[in-house]
Amino acid sequence: MLCWYCWINKICAVQIMSKKNIFLISLVVVLAGVYVIFFTHWFRPRVMQISHTSRPEGGRDSVRMTFSLGDYYELTEVKVVLLDDFKKNPDTPPLWHLVSDDGSDSISMFSYGESIGGMDPAVAGAEPEPLQPGVRYRLLVSAGSFKAQHDFYFGTAPTNASNN
Repeated sequence: MLCWYCWINKICAVQIMSKKNIFLISLVVVLAGVYVIFFTHWFRPRVMQISHTSRPEGGRDSVRMTFSLGDYYELTEVKVVLLDDFKKNPDTPPLWHLVSDDGSDSISMFSYGESIGGMDPAVAGAEPEPLQPGVRYRLLVSAGSFKAQHDFYFGTAPTNASNN
């Protein structure tokens, strides 16, 4: 049965969609797709961006090294190694190493040597070794499938230090 509009004007719904309308609708769909792909974060992988800061704490010689992750993560491993040793041997013993089976509490920052909720030392009873001024270190962080690393100096970098 035909509707009254089609009956009177003797046209159907297929004729209403002209080539111009089909082209314009297709163009809007393509532009919306381009916008979603290039201007939103829906299809971009999540990247852990680590930064650090060191601040005096308590006494004159006490400095606290704090790391920021840029977002909240449930960490599964945190490790700090001497960078020069790590470049020669990736299995170099860490100065500080925490692990978790299920992931830590959701955190966005932590300090060197301090406990992180839900994480334990990789070796039972191990204590973090003190950081030495002017030495280059590498922080390795894992949060499930996310992995990141960050090179840093404790205190101030030596004047002859390069980023290579």
